[in-house]
Amino acid sequence: MKSSRISGFYKMSMEERLNLVKEFAELTDEEAQFLREGHLSLELADRMIENVIGETELPLGIAVNFKINGKDYLIPMAIEEPSVVAAASHAAKLARPGGGFFTSSTEPIMIAQIQLTGLKDPHFAKMQILEHKEELIRIANEQDPVLVKVGGGCRDIKARVLDSNLGPMVIVHLHVDVRDAMGANAVNTMAEALAPYIEDITGGKVYLRILSNLAIYRLARARAVWKKDVIGEETVKGILWAYEFARVDPFRAATHNKGIMNGIDAVLIATSNDWRAVEAGAHAFAAMDGWYTSLTHYEEDSEGNLVGTIELPMAVGVIGGATSTHPKAKIARKILGVKTAKEFAEVLAAVGLAQNFAALRALATEGIQRGHMSLHARNIAVMAGAQGDEIDRLAELLVKEGKVRLDRAKELLEELRKG
Repeated sequence: MKSSRISGFYKMSMEERLNLVKEFAELTDEEAQFLREGHLSLELADRMIENVIGETELPLGIAVNFKINGKDYLIPMAIEEPSVVAAASHAAKLARPGGGFFTSSTEPIMIAQIQLTGLKDPHFAKMQILEHKEELIRIANEQDPVLVKVGGGCRDIKARVLDSNLGPMVIVHLHVDVRDAMGANAVNTMAEALAPYIEDITGGKVYLRILSNLAIYRLARARAVWKKDVIGEETVKGILWAYEFARVDPFRAATHNKGIMNGIDAVLIATSNDWRAVEAGAHAFAAMDGWYTSLTHYEEDSEGNLVGTIELPMAVGVIGGATSTHPKAKIARKILGVKTAKEFAEVLAAVGLAQNFAALRALATEGIQRGHMSLHARNIAVMAGAQGDEIDRLAELLVKEGKVRLDRAKELLEELRKG
């Protein structure tokens, strides 16, 4: 059985790591070679977005040690920030004695909104729309027979009245099961098609027809137990205090949740998913109760272990868009090994929980800078002009001195080169 529990992965050479991932994910020689040297062609880039002048790269790393619902995963992460991949890997390692991560999710229901204006009797119009629900659902589903054929489609229609400075609005919500797609194109097409029918039914004027990134019906959840005998009783206590700070204070919660998204975004970028949509949904969800708070929860169980949970919207896909066209995104998804959007969403929730635990553990024990700066020192060494073996030697000196600064790096590099 394949295992993501890989001791000393960070100590291996890049070639050794790639060979191990190649074996785990059953990559072809061509796919492995593309990860080494390949890049997005300018021709393809020019077809993906407008005004193309080139392409850019981020480091692609692998988080190890993840066991989710009894299955081992290697997690591809594209990110420029040091310590994120290492932190996720270590958090996953510490969770394994407690069984790893356990996840669940709701159906992939996305919301499309239709904004209806110009009504003297908005509540009456709302009722008219709901009376035509079955007809409107039928029209919506006619827009995407392929989606309906694979088990998706418009499931429900709701409406609500909002007051505004310009007068009342009726907001119609289409609930659409988008299956394994992120779903933006499907729900937007349905909203566009229904707009004229809703105008005819009510006599109102439709303006916006667009999906919502606050996907409250498309949730992913994860939980894990970190044993007190593994992480220490003081660490349990420290993380509980750190979590409580984030729960009650929006200033802390913003950074707390940013740490969650460090991990989730890195996987989304690696697989060319819309990380901005997931970010927007996550932060809006964190404020659903009227104040901005933590997306995670931590408690102490009856045995004194730390138990962590997370729940957040996760509008992701494994088909369509750049996920199917970007060559490295396709390889990253193969490494991850997810087959459905549901599985993908649940893996992302586990990554987010792991990343958050790692940050809280660092904050509650040695402080966030110790581990972060040891990795950041390598970047400073490169900026100072270090090359080859000089990079690690210079980084080690910077960390030892506790002065991870560019000016000091240049001085130390000059001393190193003098012998």
